[in-house]
This record gives sequence, C-alpha cells and structure tokens, in this order.
Amino acid sequence: MKTNYGSLKTFIFAEENRGLLLDIVVFFLNLILMQRLTAYAVEVFRFANDGDQLAQFALLSGCVAMWVLPAAGAVLKRWHFHQRLKDEGRTIDLDSKLGCLFNPIFYFCLNLVLVSAIVSGVGQFLFGRRLLENGAIFLPMIFGGLFLTIVQTYLIYRYFSPPQKPPKYEFLMQHQSELLGDVFIFVNMVLFQIVWNLLSFAGLGRPSGFVEFIGRFFFLSFLALLIYFPPRMFYLAEDANRRLTWLTMLVANSPVIVRVLIGTKEWQ
Repeated sequence: MKTNYGSLKTFIFAEENRGLLLDIVVFFLNLILMQRLTAYAVEVFRFANDGDQLAQFALLSGCVAMWVLPAAGAVLKRWHFHQRLKDEGRTIDLDSKLGCLFNPIFYFCLNLVLVSAIVSGVGQFLFGRRLLENGAIFLPMIFGGLFLTIVQTYLIYRYFSPPQKPPKYEFLMQHQSELLGDVFIFVNMVLFQIVWNLLSFAGLGRPSGFVEFIGRFFFLSFLALLIYFPPRMFYLAEDANRRLTWLTMLVANSPVIVRVLIGTKEWQ
C-alpha cells in the first residue's frame, strides 16, 4: 500500500506531470476555497467602483500580475522544459495539437484585453480621468502597452522553441528556476480562476428545460476552455496527447460548471 502511494505521489509531482498537479489543485480550490476568494474580489470591485484607491490599486496589481506572471514563468522554465524533452528524445509540434489555440494571435488578442485594463487603470491611478483624456498622455500609453504586449507574447511563445545555447544567467539552469516558474504559473491560474468563478455570482436562474441545460453546458465548457487554456498551455504543450489530460481539465472546471448549470446567486 505504501509503495503504491509513493509511486502515485512521485507520478503526480514529477516535472512532466505539472499539468496534472495543476488540474488537481484547481479542482480542490474550486470545490473549497475559490468561492470565498471570488467573493472577496467582488468586494474589491465594489470598493474600487466607489473610488477607493487601495481597492483600485489591488485590481490594477491583479491585472498586471496576470500579464507579467506567464512571461516570467516561460523564461524561467524554458531551458528545463527543452532539456527534459531532449533527454526523453521527444519534440513538440504545436501545429498538430490545437493549432488555433496555440496560435500567437489568440494569446496576443487576449493580452490586449488585459493591457487595455492595465493602461486604463494606470492612467486613472497616476493622472486621474481628466488628464487621461488628454491625447498627449493617452496615446503614448496605448502604443507603449501595445509594444509591451508584443514583447510579452514573444517571450511566452519563445518557450515552445528549443534554445540554441545555454541561458546567459546561471540561475535559469538551476532547478530552483523551474520551481519558481511553476509557482508563477500556478498563481496566474488562481487569478484566472477568480475571473472564471465570477460566473457563480451572475444571478443566473435554473435552466427552464433540457434544451437550455444542454446549451448552457456546451457554452460553459467552451468558455472554460478559453479561460483555462492560457495559464495552462505551458503544460498542455507537453501532455496534450494524453487522454487523461482532457478529463482532468474538465474535472478541474466542473465545480463552477455545475454551479452555473443549476443556477447561481446574485452579487449583493
């Protein structure tokens, strides 16, 4: 029994199974803790809407983290990811796996939404709404955000191409850098899951019938994939060919899907 438990533990915590570990963590967070975290986020939204600067700064920090963490994680994990593939004699072909989702344009468009929120938040926080309406301030911030989003998307998708030479910094070759990259990816996923769990506070009633139930289920499954894919794609590049992967991804999102299927409570 101990041997089986030890083998299972080793399997789950292996570097090549980080995606499985992430799905397990997300499932239990959605089952136990995420509703409370999302309720706190809703309160922060309310305070920010009322002009509370601390709440506005908290929301801005969350948006910046969702924008910075995946790029940082990609840089920290890239060398280790490709060394592991090389040692196992494997390569990845993104065109043969979910080609449209792994297209940089998809991720770039998603991050334009985030950078728009960041530019708006930074502008109002630093200059106020009146000064932000000045083109001399607003336009440079927009173009700066666009340029930084291009750089961020490049750093993220560079993760999937093998490095031609060892990293410049020795830390990026140490095991600690991969662990830190995993922490960044896990934290980023938690932030995305807070956004996903906002559906649980949307005040949706119970489905009126079987047709609406099925329609809501397929819509939620599609939406779950769109929200879950960006922070998980680093691991999906490695385990997309495993049938278990798609099941665990669905299970990870199932608590939110079930809540919305049976009806949700309104924000109070």
